Amino acid sequence: MGALDAAADRVAGGATVVFRPSGSSMVPLIRGRQQVVVAPVDPSKLEVGDIVLARVAGTVYLHLVSAVDAARKRVQISNNRGRTNGWTSHDRVFGICVTVDGAARPGAAGKKLTTA
Repeated sequence: MGALDAAADRVAGGATVVFRPSGSSMVPLIRGRQQVVVAPVDPSKLEVGDIVLARVAGTVYLHLVSAVDAARKRVQISNNRGRTNGWTSHDRVFGICVTVDGAARPGAAGKKLTTA
Protein backbone atom coordinates (compact mmCIF):
# COMPACT_ATOMS: atom_id res chain seq x y z
CA MET A 1 0.00 0.00 0.00
CA GLY A 2 1.40 3.38 -1.00
CA ALA A 3 1.32 6.67 0.86
CA LEU A 4 -1.67 7.96 -1.10
CA ASP A 5 -3.59 4.74 -0.43
CA ALA A 6 -2.95 5.15 3.31
CA ALA A 7 -4.03 8.81 3.19
CA ALA A 8 -7.18 7.84 1.25
CA ASP A 9 -8.07 5.22 3.87
CA ARG A 10 -7.69 7.76 6.68
CA VAL A 11 -9.71 10.45 4.88
CA ALA A 12 -12.42 7.91 3.97
CA GLY A 13 -12.61 7.20 7.71
CA GLY A 14 -13.33 10.86 8.43
CA ALA A 15 -9.84 12.15 9.26
CA THR A 16 -8.19 15.27 7.90
CA VAL A 17 -4.66 14.35 6.84
CA VAL A 18 -1.44 16.28 6.33
CA PHE A 19 1.23 14.87 4.03
CA ARG A 20 3.85 15.74 1.42
CA PRO A 21 3.12 14.11 -1.94
CA SER A 22 5.92 13.45 -4.40
CA GLY A 23 5.94 13.95 -8.14
CA SER A 24 5.57 16.78 -10.63
CA SER A 25 2.24 16.10 -12.32
CA MET A 26 0.49 18.90 -10.42
CA VAL A 27 3.14 21.65 -10.82
CA PRO A 28 2.68 24.58 -10.30
CA LEU A 29 -0.42 23.96 -8.14
CA ILE A 30 1.44 21.44 -5.97
CA ARG A 31 5.18 20.92 -6.19
CA GLY A 32 6.82 17.72 -5.00
CA ARG A 33 7.13 17.52 -1.21
CA GLN A 34 4.95 20.58 -0.48
CA GLN A 35 2.73 20.04 2.53
CA VAL A 36 -0.94 19.51 1.70
CA VAL A 37 -3.96 19.22 3.94
CA VAL A 38 -6.76 16.98 2.65
CA ALA A 39 -10.16 16.85 4.35
CA PRO A 40 -13.20 14.64 3.73
CA VAL A 41 -15.33 16.09 0.93
CA ASP A 42 -18.97 16.29 -0.10
CA PRO A 43 -18.54 15.09 -3.71
CA SER A 44 -21.83 16.67 -4.81
CA LYS A 45 -20.22 20.10 -4.30
CA LEU A 46 -17.14 19.48 -6.46
CA GLU A 47 -16.32 21.78 -9.35
CA VAL A 48 -13.81 21.77 -12.17
CA GLY A 49 -10.46 22.94 -10.76
CA ASP A 50 -10.83 21.38 -7.31
CA ILE A 51 -7.91 19.18 -6.21
CA VAL A 52 -9.14 15.89 -4.80
CA LEU A 53 -7.81 12.64 -3.41
CA ALA A 54 -9.59 9.99 -5.49
CA ARG A 55 -9.27 6.45 -6.76
CA VAL A 56 -9.42 5.98 -10.54
CA ALA A 57 -9.12 2.49 -12.01
CA GLY A 58 -7.42 1.15 -8.88
CA THR A 59 -4.90 3.97 -8.39
CA VAL A 60 -5.18 6.83 -5.89
CA TYR A 61 -4.34 10.31 -7.19
CA LEU A 62 -4.16 13.80 -5.73
CA HIS A 63 -5.29 15.44 -8.96
CA LEU A 64 -7.70 17.94 -10.48
CA VAL A 65 -11.38 17.57 -11.15
CA SER A 66 -11.47 18.26 -14.90
CA ALA A 67 -15.17 17.58 -15.54
CA VAL A 68 -18.31 16.93 -13.51
CA ASP A 69 -21.22 14.64 -14.44
CA ALA A 70 -23.72 15.39 -11.66
CA ALA A 71 -26.46 13.24 -13.19
CA ARG A 72 -24.28 10.13 -13.02
CA LYS A 73 -22.61 11.18 -9.73
CA ARG A 74 -19.08 11.07 -11.09
CA VAL A 75 -16.11 13.31 -11.81
CA GLN A 76 -13.26 13.19 -14.29
CA ILE A 77 -9.77 13.30 -12.79
CA SER A 78 -6.71 14.76 -14.55
CA ASN A 79 -3.25 15.97 -13.68
CA ASN A 80 -2.09 19.54 -14.30
CA ARG A 81 -0.05 18.51 -17.37
CA GLY A 82 -2.94 17.61 -19.68
CA ARG A 83 -3.24 13.89 -18.89
CA THR A 84 -6.69 12.56 -18.05
CA ASN A 85 -6.76 9.70 -15.56
CA GLY A 86 -10.45 8.89 -16.12
CA TRP A 87 -13.91 9.10 -14.60
CA THR A 88 -14.63 7.98 -11.06
CA SER A 89 -17.79 7.80 -8.99
CA HIS A 90 -18.49 10.03 -6.02
CA ASP A 91 -17.90 7.16 -3.61
CA ARG A 92 -14.27 6.96 -4.78
CA VAL A 93 -13.56 10.63 -4.11
CA PHE A 94 -12.22 10.68 -0.57
CA GLY A 95 -11.12 14.23 0.12
CA ILE A 96 -10.42 17.73 -1.10
CA CYS A 97 -7.12 19.56 -0.82
CA VAL A 98 -7.83 22.55 1.42
CA THR A 99 -4.30 23.97 1.73
CA VAL A 100 -0.94 23.73 -0.04
CA ASP A 101 2.04 24.83 2.09
CA GLY A 102 -0.35 26.75 4.34
CA ALA A 103 -2.11 28.62 1.50
CA ALA A 104 -5.84 27.97 1.34
CA ARG A 105 -7.24 26.54 -1.89
CA PRO A 106 -10.04 28.82 -3.14
CA GLY A 107 -13.50 27.42 -2.42
CA ALA A 108 -12.29 24.18 -0.87
CA ALA A 109 -13.35 24.89 2.71
CA GLY A 110 -17.02 25.09 1.71
CA LYS A 111 -16.87 21.62 0.16
CA LYS A 112 -15.62 19.76 3.21
CA LEU A 113 -17.90 17.03 4.46
CA THR A 114 -19.79 18.12 7.53
CA THR A 115 -21.10 15.67 10.07
CA ALA A 116 -24.40 16.25 11.78
